[in-house]
Amino acid sequence: MRLRALLDSDALGLRLLGGEDELDRTVRGVMTTDLRDPSRYLSGGELVLTGLAWHRDATDSERFVRILVQAGVAALAAGEAELGAVPDDLVLACARHRLPLFAVHESVAFATITEHVVRQVSGERAGDLAAVVDRHRRMMTAGPAGGGPDVVLDLLGTDLDLRAWVLSPTGRLIAGSKAAGAELPAGAGARLAAEHLAAGRTGRRGPHRLVLGHATYSLFPIRSGGRSPQAPRDDLRDVRETVLSNWLLAVEADAGDWPEERLDLLQGVTQLIAVEPDRRETARAVRRRLAQEVLELVQAGAAPAEIAARLRVAAPVLLPGLGAAPHWQVVVARAEWEDMPGGPADAPAEGADGHRAGGIASGPVAQSLLEEILVDPLATGSEPADRIAVAHTGDEAVALVPLPAVSTEHDGSETGVLADALLASVRDPLTAGLNDDGRVTLGVSAAVHSAEGLRGALEEARHARRVAAARPGRVCAAGHQELASHVLLLPFVPDDVRRAFTARLLDPLRDYDRRHRAELIPTLEAFLDCDGSWTRCAARLHLHVNTLRYRVGRIEQLTGRDLSRLEDKLDFFLALRMS
Repeated sequence: MRLRALLDSDALGLRLLGGEDELDRTVRGVMTTDLRDPSRYLSGGELVLTGLAWHRDATDSERFVRILVQAGVAALAAGEAELGAVPDDLVLACARHRLPLFAVHESVAFATITEHVVRQVSGERAGDLAAVVDRHRRMMTAGPAGGGPDVVLDLLGTDLDLRAWVLSPTGRLIAGSKAAGAELPAGAGARLAAEHLAAGRTGRRGPHRLVLGHATYSLFPIRSGGRSPQAPRDDLRDVRETVLSNWLLAVEADAGDWPEERLDLLQGVTQLIAVEPDRRETARAVRRRLAQEVLELVQAGAAPAEIAARLRVAAPVLLPGLGAAPHWQVVVARAEWEDMPGGPADAPAEGADGHRAGGIASGPVAQSLLEEILVDPLATGSEPADRIAVAHTGDEAVALVPLPAVSTEHDGSETGVLADALLASVRDPLTAGLNDDGRVTLGVSAAVHSAEGLRGALEEARHARRVAAARPGRVCAAGHQELASHVLLLPFVPDDVRRAFTARLLDPLRDYDRRHRAELIPTLEAFLDCDGSWTRCAARLHLHVNTLRYRVGRIEQLTGRDLSRLEDKLDFFLALRMS
């Protein structure tokens, strides 16, 4: 806005005391200060409001005005509430340095002027940015993206002074403001994504707001136009089909008091950014088709030579420049909701298109989610997902993960995709998005070095996913390492057998602990955890060995078991695990 526009509003109570020839200066912001030297807080173009608490004599005026001029401020407005009339020496100093000077009537609050200036400046900037955004939209729809989301975020920063970031549904950084100090704090991406997903599941309209530390963030959903030309628009689909796959725009500002014009502008920005994931979907189609072809060959029991030939075609696409992948892993994921026929625990098979009778396409949901989960959480941008091939069949998604090299740890285990590591950074956001009615379960196979091993790897990953599904929690994973352990058996023990077995062994100990305020159950756990070592167990429990022997003897007396026998130790161990 121009300085002269400040004189058009009687409500501002401004009188021009000097600088009439400078009224065409542009005001880019407003700052209130009574500091003797506010230069560190000035960036140029501000209307500076002051109550004159810094003023003592003419030398103070000269120094203060010189500082403002060197900082490039647009004008100075001095309040009359503290000293009455604006001092003559300040008027003269402003005239010498050609700095426009206004007097603010004592009845007018600085906050009134600040609100007016901010509203006018924001409106004008929004209008300018809207024109730029519209021009950029035409450029992007007419041809290749002119820089993608980064260009749009630069527009927000330069024209609206807004720091903003584009995040994946799990909180991974896709694009961000490049201004100095504009990095998101550690862990903020996951927190923002969790709030966004939770709000989306409960039906709250955006933008959603969240305070982290000393900053307020406003979250705008980025709704892509569709996963394929035949896919329905997001507003016509069940929210559960899109909430776990849509990006979001996080803006460091409180949008609660924004005018409708600015909110509409940000909605337009999200539509512009949505071009990028739509374009990525087109690129992913090739990798998905390769994965689908390999999966169909493996499930159909095709000859290893035929599968190997298909893998040789897929490897250069997934690992450009590295040739054929020496090793592969298989990851299986499933997304399910409780109001589906049969629910998560006993879900009926879907049709070939991945839809259930309830209308929710869970196969594609698991597919897009797995494509995101398999990306390194520290990787930025959308390109890292370009080396992942995920197919979906029925209600599950299956990923073929190429490994350029597989190293062996000291214990002989091979490195690669690890089940726990997959969920470490995404568990909280996904749990929020699944709300109280959804689950995501994953299973990970061991690495295989040839086409002959893919069928076994697929079954191994599916079996590991069933182990994960038997665990509590909204987001669970299991790896191939767990399939060689006793924990594989526990989830499949029928509930009535589990209850009877644990009650027979542990109820007498629980009753005794309750009646005598003893600690037989904790003693039993510690004894087994110390592999039956009397000295180590006594040290852990801070007991004398004789006291420990007394407690173990009481356990054996109450249960009729002998803790020196391997069979009885194993029974107690399993009972504690199942309880």
